[in-house]
Amino acid sequence: MYIKASASIRSNYNEISKLCKETGDPVYLTKNGEGDLVVMDIVAFERRAKELRIAEDLFNIRTARLNGAKGHTLGEVREVLIKTIEDSATVK
Repeated sequence: MYIKASASIRSNYNEISKLCKETGDPVYLTKNGEGDLVVMDIVAFERRAKELRIAEDLFNIRTARLNGAKGHTLGEVREVLIKTIEDSATVK
């Protein structure tokens, strides 16, 4: 975890940007000794956002299953995958 004073973003923007890009970790900015903002590389942000969407989808699927939603057998999934692959091969 990297912690910097919020004033450092003005004077050390390039250093903070480089740190975010090289590590993929966020930098926590403080104001008057208290947490204020988090700065992170856009690629890392988009990756985390995607991971959160996947986790949310999995949670919703699990919740639906626990509430009685019908699932699919492996055979049904296999058929859909084969059809999708065949359809994508004919699109070329």
